Amino acid sequence: MLIKPITNLVIAGCLLLSCVQLQAHHSFAMFDLKTKVELQGVVKEFQWTNPHTWIQLIVTDSNGIETEWSLEGAPVNMLVRNGWKNTSVKPGDKITVTGSPLVDGRPGATYDLIVFADGTELRAIAPR
Repeated sequence: MLIKPITNLVIAGCLLLSCVQLQAHHSFAMFDLKTKVELQGVVKEFQWTNPHTWIQLIVTDSNGIETEWSLEGAPVNMLVRNGWKNTSVKPGDKITVTGSPLVDGRPGATYDLIVFADGTELRAIAPR
């Protein structure tokens, strides 16, 4: 008679632990989500990976100094729902990126919108 309550307790405990695991994703607290930055540059690398995609962007300032920016984007499944493919962004592409910069001022940001040289737009997230 005790087997059923114990089994139910074990199942409930497993479900509870799985919920905690689902929330173990990092926050975006390192980004200033109230500020938007627009960057123009050339794609060095596009990482089609989970839990987040990444773009390494070479940005050249008015003095000709190049800085590599690390841009964190949405997960692959979200990008696919927004029409992206793993070939959507390629090394050498000239793009303009809109996103939220890192709070600490290092060259990093999120990417929300990408505009290619021909005017084609790709959204990483739904417009807010």
